[in-house]
Amino acid sequence: MSQKVVTRMPPSPTGLFHIGSARTALFNYLYAKQNGGKFILRIEDTDKERSKKEFEDNIIESLKWLKMPYEEFYRQSERTEIYKKHLKKLINQKIAYVSQEEPKKEGDRGEVIRFKNPNKKIKFNDLVLGEIEFDTTDLQDFVIAKDLDTPLYHFAVVVDDIEMAVTHIIRGQDHISNTPRQILILEALGAARPQYAHIPLILSPDKSKLSKRHGALSVLEYKEMSYLPEAILNFLALIGWNPGNNQEIFTLEELLKEFSFKKIQKSGGIFNIKKLDWINKEHIKLLSPEEIEKNILKWLPENMRNPKLVFIILERISKWGDIKDMVARGELDFFFKQPKYAKEKLIYKNISPERIAKNLKLAIRNLENLPKEKFTKENINVILVKTADSVGSRGEVLHPIRYALSGMDTSPDPFVIAEILGKDETIYRLKKAI
Repeated sequence: MSQKVVTRMPPSPTGLFHIGSARTALFNYLYAKQNGGKFILRIEDTDKERSKKEFEDNIIESLKWLKMPYEEFYRQSERTEIYKKHLKKLINQKIAYVSQEEPKKEGDRGEVIRFKNPNKKIKFNDLVLGEIEFDTTDLQDFVIAKDLDTPLYHFAVVVDDIEMAVTHIIRGQDHISNTPRQILILEALGAARPQYAHIPLILSPDKSKLSKRHGALSVLEYKEMSYLPEAILNFLALIGWNPGNNQEIFTLEELLKEFSFKKIQKSGGIFNIKKLDWINKEHIKLLSPEEIEKNILKWLPENMRNPKLVFIILERISKWGDIKDMVARGELDFFFKQPKYAKEKLIYKNISPERIAKNLKLAIRNLENLPKEKFTKENINVILVKTADSVGSRGEVLHPIRYALSGMDTSPDPFVIAEILGKDETIYRLKKAI
């Protein structure tokens, strides 16, 4: 194509910016950017009753958080004169006409503007689905405006796409049925056809329509849940698109290089929240150590902001908000106060209490020989593993130590806990266990 690539994201400000809309925006953004083209945001607010400024603000803020800037911005409500000019043109050419209708409600004018359907077959090549053919006869003469000042969706969209020189219309497969009407209007206005790419829908794990229960939330709700925008984009790209290799973690720059319509699947893609959590965890790991530490400490209560906890927390979270949950569940309490626990749980399998106590005494004796300044997880590991091997069973030594230090059924390994607690506290807790 000699023409510059132009794509558009045309949300209606009648609700919050949905995660599915974010994926459509992403595919439009990727295709425009990788071709040196232009990505447009167009607010389709012709539904005056349902359109609200707060939803428009939500759309703009969502795209800003996702770091997908647009080159141009339009509101359909500000373009009435442009639509009127094109409506008049079609009426003058007798391609559209004013039709008297039964008023649907009190106050209606009782007339609409209808498009005169040429009743023909339309074929178009979809960049995802291949060749598609429609017989437009069933559409009859369809309504394109309530009056000259009130165009309806199909007409306003086509006029905007013509005026904004949109070259590629990338949208969900639920819009396929809109295409024949829009092509008829395009042809009537003497405009060239853009290329169409209808991308697969996002489905719930049971392959039903995506619901709130399975992740159909607004973009900014994911922000509030502390997901990284880079992870959200990475995750959305992989729903219905596959790079053709085993790579699953992508930066936006890598997506720009790899994205292609040829690699988009025809059938619906599954929304898997566990996959999103995993991708988010991998993106956290891509951050600098300073950035990771800053965020982890920020999410901890002031009295728990110990940099030594960063490594442990990082291993156990998939998003920053998980830290808040860890704190609420008391999973970090044992670092700050001595744990209370059932003494029976110190026993490993069928080993006698006397033998467990003897093993703990041996561990204490060996740890006491380690100077405080060398009381690191690496050195502690060497000492405790040697102790366990001398006894002949790692489990019967390491299990009671870990439980004595944490008082929890699942916790980080005892070497890490001991380093954070320090030499004195570690030995004190082991003696208490005896």
